[in-house]
Amino acid sequence: MTTQTSAITPGARWAPLRSRPLMMGVMLLTVLGFVAIGQGHDPAQGYGWLSLLPTLLVLVFALVTQRTVEALFSGAVAGLLMLAPGELVGNVVDLSMTVMMDETIAWLILVCGLMGGLITILEKGGSVLSFSNAMVKRIRSKRQSMLVTFLLGLMVFIDDYLNAIAISSSMKKITDTYKVSREKLAYLVDSTAAPICILVPISTWAVFFGGLLEANEVAESGAGLKVYIEAIPYMMYGWVTLAVVLLVALGKVPDLGAMKAAEQRAAKGQPKPDGVEEISLGQDGPSNDSSWGVLNFALPMVVLVAASWYYDIDLLAGVFVALVFTMVLYGVQNLLSMHAMFDAVYDGIKIMLLPIATVVGGFMLKNVNDQLGLTQYVIETVAPLLTPGMFPAIIFLVMTALVFGTASSWGLFAVAMPIVFPLAAEVGSPLPLVIGALISASAAGSHSCFFSDSTVLSAQGSGCTAMQHALSQIPYALIGIVLTTGFFLVIA
Repeated sequence: MTTQTSAITPGARWAPLRSRPLMMGVMLLTVLGFVAIGQGHDPAQGYGWLSLLPTLLVLVFALVTQRTVEALFSGAVAGLLMLAPGELVGNVVDLSMTVMMDETIAWLILVCGLMGGLITILEKGGSVLSFSNAMVKRIRSKRQSMLVTFLLGLMVFIDDYLNAIAISSSMKKITDTYKVSREKLAYLVDSTAAPICILVPISTWAVFFGGLLEANEVAESGAGLKVYIEAIPYMMYGWVTLAVVLLVALGKVPDLGAMKAAEQRAAKGQPKPDGVEEISLGQDGPSNDSSWGVLNFALPMVVLVAASWYYDIDLLAGVFVALVFTMVLYGVQNLLSMHAMFDAVYDGIKIMLLPIATVVGGFMLKNVNDQLGLTQYVIETVAPLLTPGMFPAIIFLVMTALVFGTASSWGLFAVAMPIVFPLAAEVGSPLPLVIGALISASAAGSHSCFFSDSTVLSAQGSGCTAMQHALSQIPYALIGIVLTTGFFLVIA
């Protein structure tokens, strides 16, 4: 019998607003409003505070409907209506083509698709089940299951995508055994994804931001990583978040908000929320409790990390090598036929379509926001408030809010850094402190945003929706944001 709960779901209070006629009416009025703004505004004068409207629409739409992809595309279309209402169709086509031909998007689609394929092969081959069974024999309590998840997150520091997908998929059965809600699993995984990646200088984050520091001439050519490393002690959001998630795993920090309701549901024997589709298509594969069963999971993971490192921290190269290695390894043992392995790859790619669509929508929104001048407007608006003592804290909060509203934890900084660094030099704020504030904001915004890539992938891998994960995680993210802000106020 399915356990019934009386808890109100996060979006239940908005249910009356989601009736079709009312929603259609609101959407129509919204569209007409953005058309009116576009027709009555001169783009040459800039958009000022109006540039905030598409992002605000996304936030409201997503909270009311619990539909992130639709919210993102609606925000992008609203922005295009502001830019040129009479050329909407052509601009939508141009924007779609621009985003889909973006090198980062192409990389992301391939990485997510192949990672989904790799995890599905491991599941259909029974390796994930074997690993889980071996861990269950060694883990004796709920606290230990959460601590192991935390420690694995620290070990997989090379990329937040790898962390989010691999660990959540492999730990689900274990945390389910000890009645840990899927929302808490997603929180544990997500909180050791971006936060640990910014603190370890051999990650995709360090490579990307090191390159940006060189491009903005705050580091000499070839010295971007050196300057990045000097700022690591000041990347306080990463340090604070890791401390908070460790305390949560140890049971020292209580369940807050939506997390409390999720844990109460899990305690009654229902760790997975109702109506959530699993990422797994193959956990019914044959379990092998011998050492080979565990090795069939561990070896592909080791190859994945080692190959990514060998090819200059390139996760795409790593996942390709690991996929080929796994197919050969399983083929030699006759665990799966070649047809079954390729079918698993196709199934894995299908599973990742939702998170891929979410990130594509986020890139479209960022592109529109860049055209509206959102980042420049926000930073220039707060510039008069910037003093040496306030600069790092204000920049951290402003950039966190921008990343939260746009889900652009990397691309946004290509626009922001050329504005922020000259301002920092003008007010005399120390460079390592400013870099620490910027990188902290990137991790904080990504961690708290309900449609960011790491949020979506952590939720997908753990077996809950992005909104369920984000709403249950936000109190802990706010703790990190408040403590980080206090740090920058004190140390500046």
